[in-house]
Amino acid sequence: MAEHNDKGNQAEMLAAQWLMEKGYELLTQNYRFKHAEIDLIMKYRGLLIFVEVKYRSGTGFGYAEEFVDATKKKLLVKAADAYIYEIDWHQDIRFDIVGVYKDRYGTINFRHFEDAFY
Repeated sequence: MAEHNDKGNQAEMLAAQWLMEKGYELLTQNYRFKHAEIDLIMKYRGLLIFVEVKYRSGTGFGYAEEFVDATKKKLLVKAADAYIYEIDWHQDIRFDIVGVYKDRYGTINFRHFEDAFY
């Protein structure tokens, strides 16, 4: 597996753990529908939350939310629709982005963008 995939998977695990510490419940990870993948699907305060995790080793090239373009958003929404139908969900949903950043000292930091798009 490519190194960037390893870092992405590790970032997803770190983000899931960080969100669970904040009271989120992890329902599934890496949900696939056709050409789309949702990194994390979580529940929090009655909401079903679809989370896109982006890893960055610094912010020199921009922040996480800048790397979720219109095409990616469309794919995420299609996959979310499939999951909602699959589990017969009838309550509110939200799309979040969690940026996982590693600074030059190796410290991991998070930026959480709630209700990032839709």
